[in-house]
Amino acid sequence: MARLLIGLAGLMGGAGVALAAASAHGTDASRLASASAMLLFHATAILATTALLARGLLHGGIGLVAAFGFVLGAALFAGDLSLRQYAGHALFPMAAPTGGTVMILGWLAVTLAAAVAKR
Repeated sequence: MARLLIGLAGLMGGAGVALAAASAHGTDASRLASASAMLLFHATAILATTALLARGLLHGGIGLVAAFGFVLGAALFAGDLSLRQYAGHALFPMAAPTGGTVMILGWLAVTLAAAVAKR
């Protein structure tokens, strides 16, 4: 499971850099900058969560939920903003806010995973 999360974080990081470049060179590409930031921040958060899980500093099940929440939330958020930028329509209604909510819940899950980890 850790290798899957690390691989997904790598893909998210690469996509985040690509979107940052696109936002720097495109006209009216502020959506892409926001999408890039969420991908880059949460790719790093996935790597950190995976490392904390390996060290036993987070509750395993809750920590995994948090990490996959980061993947899902960032994909929804960035995917929706990128699709709006390039295709002119949303992924689905409320996709970006749903992704943002999932990322917030992921951070709360990290907090819970730290609080209930075996000592």
